[in-house]
Amino acid sequence: MCNALKVTRRFLADESGPTAVEYAVMVGLIVVAIIAVVTAMSRRMSGTFSTVSSTIS
Repeated sequence: MCNALKVTRRFLADESGPTAVEYAVMVGLIVVAIIAVVTAMSRRMSGTFSTVSSTIS
């Protein structure tokens, strides 16, 4: 019974769980930023390719 109490106390004192959540939030924010940048760049590049295509034609 004493061993189970020690394991429970150690589990409650462990802070690796919140750390994993913090990393997951950071990764999520990074993914959102990457998607925003890629979307913005694709719109600019589409306009550039359209201009080049019409100039070549």
